[in-house]
Amino acid sequence: MPAPSVEYGLLSPMLIVFGIALAGVLVEAFAPRTARYRAQVVLSIGGQAVAFVAVVCQALHLDSPVGRSAVLGAIAIDRPALFLQGTLLGVSVLATLLMAQRVSDGSGLAAFTPQAATVPDSAAEQIALKAGVTQTEVFPLAMFALGGMMLFGASDDLLTMFVALEVLSLPLYLMCGLARRNRLLSQEASLKYFLLGAFSSAFFLFGVAMLYGYSGSLSLSGVAAGRGPASLGLIGIALLCVGLLFKVGAVPFHSWVPDVYQGAPTPVTAFMASATKIAAFGALLRVCYVALPTLANDWRPVLSIIAVLSMTVGTVIAIAQNDVKRMLAYSSVAHTGFILTGVIALNTSGLSASLFYLFVYGFSTLGAFAVVSVVRRADGDEEGDLRRWAGLGRRHPFFGVVFALFLLAFAGIPLTSGFVSKFAVFKAAAEGGAASLVVIGVIVSAIAAYFYVRVIVLMFFTDPVEDGPVVQSGTLSTAMIGLTAFVTLALGAVPQPVLDLANHAGQFLR
Repeated sequence: MPAPSVEYGLLSPMLIVFGIALAGVLVEAFAPRTARYRAQVVLSIGGQAVAFVAVVCQALHLDSPVGRSAVLGAIAIDRPALFLQGTLLGVSVLATLLMAQRVSDGSGLAAFTPQAATVPDSAAEQIALKAGVTQTEVFPLAMFALGGMMLFGASDDLLTMFVALEVLSLPLYLMCGLARRNRLLSQEASLKYFLLGAFSSAFFLFGVAMLYGYSGSLSLSGVAAGRGPASLGLIGIALLCVGLLFKVGAVPFHSWVPDVYQGAPTPVTAFMASATKIAAFGALLRVCYVALPTLANDWRPVLSIIAVLSMTVGTVIAIAQNDVKRMLAYSSVAHTGFILTGVIALNTSGLSASLFYLFVYGFSTLGAFAVVSVVRRADGDEEGDLRRWAGLGRRHPFFGVVFALFLLAFAGIPLTSGFVSKFAVFKAAAEGGAASLVVIGVIVSAIAAYFYVRVIVLMFFTDPVEDGPVVQSGTLSTAMIGLTAFVTLALGAVPQPVLDLANHAGQFLR
């Protein structure tokens, strides 16, 4: 058996992220309370920027056209993994800015600065703010989750993938319960996510055990070469996919999505809705394309049914929602079905199209939830009731127009990134023999446009309600919203540079 070796250079982006997470824990333990906020923000954003540079350097200096394996084949440093890691870091930096901006505003991510502080709800909170007591632990938790996400999509070994799944999940369970206001709703969301996540992890681990019995190996390439009982392999695939489909929020494993998205602090929801989906789909793509292509005739029909159910259920239920976060949550379920069409294609075009879809969806979703986080009632709490958003676009044109842009992108309207991404995955699915799935996807997209356009009509063409919500946005959140809107519009008008990157990343290391 070869001696264990760790290729630190290949693993440097992930090691940097885990390193700043550990440094953040030390800051929480030893730094003065009043100094923690600035230290954590600088550490998190600076560390992610350095990790992004490391990813770019890795992509430019790969030793082979496809990539290399590391840690005795447990981790694959190939072009899809580096593309996903770069996307995760880009999304996470913006999410960190949003977390940093939500200062003592009821989101639960309280970090006291005199310029942005609002009136606290109680004398206890007043004393806490004067003392500089903050919830800056959210930053190292986010970094641990980000490190797990980067490892999840790069895992070339089922046991490593399980470890990465737990590393990314456990911090998210805690982050969901950090809301200062609506504490009970936030804690309920955290508990639901934890319990259902524990069940899905158990299914994943049982699936790993079954696939090991089928192939005698834990590596994805070893599973692909397995010659054990077919029934054992199919049971293993089913159990493994339960864990992965839970993380992407596919029907029928989606029940946690609306409750957790609504109950968690909105900056945390933004981070989860964008980054977690990118990481989970990265792992699902690697499993399907590397470990399971020989059994495609068995799992593709089931995954096609799940894709259709996700598209239709997410769209139909979203129409009936009056809470903006729940509407976006069911929209996320519908988009899971659209991305699954690229997975089902099982060709190079499907992989590239799925990577591009994850890139544009991550930024659009992050921007949409960022807008939700700045729309507030008079008492400073978030205004989630869509009916009270009437006339918001007239009173605050910038935020109304930007939110409308994100909704149009979700609907797949031309000249937005959403149109290009949907066209790419539908084209790949048609080439892969899933034309019926494409037809259903187009029909569902047309239906979904209704509830997106309904919100736009409400914001711009409906009379405002008395004492309607106002926008409370700081410099960081405004800049972040503007940047995500620019990416959404630019990738609709000039998508070719990112499409070329996704096409270049369209081959896994096997």
